[in-house]
Amino acid sequence: MKIEILGMGCPKCKHLTANAEAAVKELNIAAEVAKVTDIGKITEYGVMMTPALAIDGKVVSAGRVLSKDDIKKIISK
Repeated sequence: MKIEILGMGCPKCKHLTANAEAAVKELNIAAEVAKVTDIGKITEYGVMMTPALAIDGKVVSAGRVLSKDDIKKIISK
């Protein structure tokens, strides 16, 4: 599983990254958490508001910071 945090590195982006990493750790799953800061790549995803969360190339949230529990629910589906 590849989890991508789309954003330029603002505090909200960092918070979302921390929540995603905590969710992966708590679920004890093999997943890569990567940051995408290139504005060109972010717009390729069709994201206009950051931070955004993409799982395996599909954007599942944009414009808000998901909680660790929200991310765990999305990952578990």
